[in-house]
Amino acid sequence: MQIKAAICRAFGKPLTIETLELAPPRRGEVLVDLKACAICHSDISYAEGAWGGELPAVYGHEAAGVVSAVGPGVTGVVPGDHVVVTLIRSCGHCHYCARQSLVMCEEVFPLDQQGPLAFADGGACEQGLRTGAFAEKVVVHESQLAHVPADMPFDVASLLACGVITGFGAVTNTAHVSAGHAVAIVGCGGVGLNAIQGAALAGASPVIALDLSDDKLTAAREFGATHAFSPADPDHAKAIKALTQGRGVDFVFVTVGVEAALASAPRYITRNGSVIVVGMPANGVRIPYDPGKLAALNQKIIGSKMGETRIRHDIPILVEHYQKGRLKLDELITARYRLEEINEAIATVKNGQALRNVVIFE
Repeated sequence: MQIKAAICRAFGKPLTIETLELAPPRRGEVLVDLKACAICHSDISYAEGAWGGELPAVYGHEAAGVVSAVGPGVTGVVPGDHVVVTLIRSCGHCHYCARQSLVMCEEVFPLDQQGPLAFADGGACEQGLRTGAFAEKVVVHESQLAHVPADMPFDVASLLACGVITGFGAVTNTAHVSAGHAVAIVGCGGVGLNAIQGAALAGASPVIALDLSDDKLTAAREFGATHAFSPADPDHAKAIKALTQGRGVDFVFVTVGVEAALASAPRYITRNGSVIVVGMPANGVRIPYDPGKLAALNQKIIGSKMGETRIRHDIPILVEHYQKGRLKLDELITARYRLEEINEAIATVKNGQALRNVVIFE
């Protein structure tokens, strides 16, 4: 079938709207008519060449829509279901899946070997981030889908595919933050604000937000931060120590892939404290650390991929939080765009004017 999609043909260049051929779903695969796709910084980083990859490609991985067809063997969804579409593809039985680490699944799927996108002349187009959701339709493995209620707006639901689960999950699944923990969140964009929400819901105190943008610090307070500081303030580290009886925080979540943020994070943590690396830096970024101090103070540096999310377990919990007014999602959306306006939408994200922009498919 033919679909319209935003294609990256050269790193660092504007995306082009073109027509592609989308293969029908094979065994275990599902066709989803997309209704919304949010723009994540990971999409932008890939399109700029920060992590390499094959071109041409269709990026986009934070989406929601309606199932329109299923391949043989699919049992989890049926046509008409409203779903979130994620990049988390898991077999359910490999070494890592058996240990409930679905984001680390080691299975090689048919979609990994041959993607569903092609040009009219037969030339291949990469399904970026295993999703390719800057497009009207996608074909993905059924494990990449989680149900959402039929009355949940698609633009709001799309946020659950990455930004929300990555930030919230880093707090709840990776760090297991609980009442009484002191936390700091570095970076108050879409992922950081959800880490703040997760910490607040877990009962952490204080919940300290760090960002260079005054607007984002204001948003951080609205999303549950008890205190907010700019890293440019020369006294901010002292203020954090003062809030924690001179010890520092138990967890600092670095939600941006910025070298300076990653390098400065250990200064905020207490003995037994942990730096949780959530944001993804570009290839080649290296951060020095003092292993002797790390060992002597029993401190830790921990990675958190996609919030270690189990989508069919975690997304229903987040939906319930949203429905009961405990989780802000509508407030994350800055603006909505048509697919033809995607370069404008990306530009406002890059210059810091947006929390989450969402592409709406009519």
